[in-house]
Amino acid sequence: MISYTEAHKKVIETAMDFGETQVHIMDSIGCVLAEDILADRDFPPFNRSTKDGIAVNSKYIKENDSLKIEGICAAGDPQKELKDFANCLEIMTGAVLPDNCDAVIMYEEVDIENGKARISSSPIPGQNIHKKGSDQQKDEVLLKKGEPISSQNIGVLATVGKERISVKKLPKVAIISTGNELVPIDKVPEIHQIRTSNSYSLQALLRQLNIESELMHIPDEKDILEKRILTALKNFDVLVLSGGVSKGKYDYLPEIFEKLSVQKKFHRVAQQPGKPFWFGMHRDYETHIFAFPGNPVSTYVNFHIYFNDWLDACMSASSKNYEIRMNDEVENSTDLTKFLLVSANHEKAVLTGNLVNGNGSGDLVSLSKASGVIKVEPQSAFKTGSAFSYVPFR
Repeated sequence: MISYTEAHKKVIETAMDFGETQVHIMDSIGCVLAEDILADRDFPPFNRSTKDGIAVNSKYIKENDSLKIEGICAAGDPQKELKDFANCLEIMTGAVLPDNCDAVIMYEEVDIENGKARISSSPIPGQNIHKKGSDQQKDEVLLKKGEPISSQNIGVLATVGKERISVKKLPKVAIISTGNELVPIDKVPEIHQIRTSNSYSLQALLRQLNIESELMHIPDEKDILEKRILTALKNFDVLVLSGGVSKGKYDYLPEIFEKLSVQKKFHRVAQQPGKPFWFGMHRDYETHIFAFPGNPVSTYVNFHIYFNDWLDACMSASSKNYEIRMNDEVENSTDLTKFLLVSANHEKAVLTGNLVNGNGSGDLVSLSKASGVIKVEPQSAFKTGSAFSYVPFR
C-alpha cells in the first residue's frame, strides 16, 4: 500500500497528449485551445466615437462657437471627411471618426438649431474617442494555447473570425461496471440486488468535462470479463471501472489485468475513502485504467482527486488549488489520508465549510449534500477556523 501523495504522483506521470481536432465555435465551450488565437487586425480597427454628438477639429474650435453641421456619421458608414475645419459632423456611438477630426463633443454639451451646433466648452484632442489599436494590436495573442474555452471567449473567437478552432482532443472513455448484484435502473431489483448507480454518476462527471463515454456492464465471470476487457483495451483510451478490485473472492479484475499485460502502477492506497483503488496502463495499447472501489462515495471522490488532475495534465492545463476554512474541529487519528465531505459557503469573501456527516462510503444521500472534500493528513488534529486543501465537486 502506498501513500496518497505517491499514488497521485504516479497517476499524473502517465499523462499523455491525445492529439488535436477541429471543432465549430459553438462546440468549443469547455475544450482546451491547441493554438494561440491572434488578433487578425487592430482592435478597435479604427478610431471610433464613444458618444453620440459632434466630431470636430479641436485646433479650430473654442467655447461658445456655433458650428455648421456638414452631415452625419452613423455606425457602419465608411469614414467621412470634415471639409471645413471650422465646421462639424454629427456622429453616433461606434462610428468611424471622420478625417480631419480629433475630438467628439457629446450632445449633452451641444445645442443644435437650424443646421448649426453651439458648444458650451472647448474640446480636448482625443476626447470621447476609442483609439485604433488601443485594446489589442494586430497579431497580438488574445487567447493562449492551453487555455480552456469559456463562454466569455466565444465573443473573442467570433471577433477574429475563428469559426473553427483547433482544440486538444479528449480521451475516448469506457465506463465498466462489474458485479452480479447490479441491475439496470429501469428494472425493479430483487431483495438481493441493487440498481447500478456509479456508472451514471461517472458518465455525468465525464459529460461535465465534455467527454462522451460508453457504458458497459460485465458479469462476474472470468472468461467474459477477460474477453470484454481486452476488447475495451483495444478500442478506448481510458477504462474507468467501479468495483471488483477489493479482496473479495469475486474481485477478479487485478488478476485479469495482469493476464492481459496491463502494467500495474499501484493497488491499494493509504487513503479513505478509496483504499482499494487500482491504477495501471497497458504497455501496447497505452490505455489507462482507473479501477475505483465500488462504493459510490469512494468512486465519486477518487474521480475528483485523481482523474480530474490527470486530465488537466493531459490537456497541459494547471490544476486549480482551493483553500477552505472549516467551521468545525477536524481530527484524523488514523495513518490514512482522509478526504472528508464538506458543505462550502462564502462568508465575507472567504470560503468556509462544515463537515457533512454520513454513514460511510455507500451513503449517496450525504454525498448529495456535499460540495466537495477536504484533505486531512494522517495523525493530525485541527481547531475551528483551520485552513485545508479543498477539492470542489462543482
